[in-house]
Amino acid sequence: MCGIVGIVAKTYVNQTIFDALTVLQHRGQDAAGMVTSDGNRFYLRKDNGLVNEVFRTRHMKRLIGNVGIGHVRYPTAGSSSSAEAQPFYVNSPYGIALAHNGNLTNAEELVDQVFKADLRHVNTNSDSEVLLNVFANELLAQGKLIPTAEDIFSAVERVHERVKGGYAVVAMITGYGVVAFRDPNGIRPVVYGKRETPQGDEYMVASESVALDTAGFTRVRDLAPGEAIFIDLEGNVSTRQCVKNPHLTPCLFEYVYLSRPDSIIDEVNVYKSRLRQGIYLAEKVKRERPDHDIDVIIPIPDTSRTAALEMANHLGVTFREGFIKNRYIGRTFIMPGQGQRAKSVRRKLNPIELEFKDKVVMLVDDSIVRGTTSQQIVQMAREMGAKKVYFASAAPAVRYPNVYGIDMPAADELIAHGRTDDEVADAIGADWMLYQDLDDLKASISAGNDTIEDFDASVFDGIYVTGDVDENYLARLEQKRNDAAKAGQGAKAQSGSNKSADLQSQLS
Repeated sequence: MCGIVGIVAKTYVNQTIFDALTVLQHRGQDAAGMVTSDGNRFYLRKDNGLVNEVFRTRHMKRLIGNVGIGHVRYPTAGSSSSAEAQPFYVNSPYGIALAHNGNLTNAEELVDQVFKADLRHVNTNSDSEVLLNVFANELLAQGKLIPTAEDIFSAVERVHERVKGGYAVVAMITGYGVVAFRDPNGIRPVVYGKRETPQGDEYMVASESVALDTAGFTRVRDLAPGEAIFIDLEGNVSTRQCVKNPHLTPCLFEYVYLSRPDSIIDEVNVYKSRLRQGIYLAEKVKRERPDHDIDVIIPIPDTSRTAALEMANHLGVTFREGFIKNRYIGRTFIMPGQGQRAKSVRRKLNPIELEFKDKVVMLVDDSIVRGTTSQQIVQMAREMGAKKVYFASAAPAVRYPNVYGIDMPAADELIAHGRTDDEVADAIGADWMLYQDLDDLKASISAGNDTIEDFDASVFDGIYVTGDVDENYLARLEQKRNDAAKAGQGAKAQSGSNKSADLQSQLS
């Protein structure tokens, strides 16, 4: 899960990119980066940290130019060293900077190709740098001193042929413009919009439409699966489908958890889809517990609030805010290490005793991944005097690893893996556990766009839409990216960050 943005404008873009990245901060809290271009020169700033920590006034003054791209990151591949913050850039065949949201499932194979066949060098363990070099090599193969939109689209076609996984990409070709493209299955989102100014039309591409809204851009549409868009420096826009058989199968987790509720993804209003999730949960309560004794429904802030409110309305049960959230603590399931996640839950949420005391409480969360948050929240509810604690998830049970850009790599770290719903309830200490049915979750989203063929539901059903993920791949992934592996990477990242800081001080 990362956030990307690219802008072609008539005036300096640094502040607009900064604002867009701030709006997309929920998609990545580990690192941030921006590259702008003025003439034929890149201006780069990237580092670990939140957007407002990475970009200070002195950096913004140096990020000049009317075209640029930006990125917010949390690591699913590689390490969390600042050297692996994005965007990355190369100087051949042109100056190209690239940022990427997602994960390549054939990254190891591509690395071998990049070294042996493409004769290119990769400096980090990031699959985004691999993707950049594949794209650059395919542009080089076009053999054009001055590339046209068709040349760029032909290069994207070859990228799709070589690359597998879920990815949304934005790249800047210095002196020419910005290109963005989406994987053939449409797993990761990307949208573009237009802003009219006295100097002429300006364009933005971004992970979510909310980034367009806050910058005054009018949303045009989502990129289709496999589609590419090129915006030249004059503001001319070209699009082309770059694969023969695209399939729209967006990630279900985007609608449940990742995206902001005020975004529209693939014509589906995320807020409305979460309202429908709450209705489906209420209907399941009526089926399974028609004589339920729920006194109050309490959301786990913030993502589940919409579904919980509609669930309460549909059941005719009181809705209350029972937890106050410290908004300066990051998302816990993406934190590196169970110990750190456990400590962060207590720092992040504080219960209001009067909403729990002597009541039968239904807690509602968007999903349960590792169970760390859920277990401690149930315990807090009991400590506040709740008579019974029920727990509902707006998503089905997460039982399988994610390989398309969400940090759920190790099956044995998922609380529902190998457990029944009742066993999950016991594990988190709840009196009753209620999961959303997968068909109901799909229906809550497809109701907003009946052209969606299916969804990437791999974390729920173990079916990987790219068709290249097997048990051996998952085993290798788990070895690389479980908590123990990340602990080892953390020590390396610290020393790497110190070296990278020296380099960034020269570039920024």
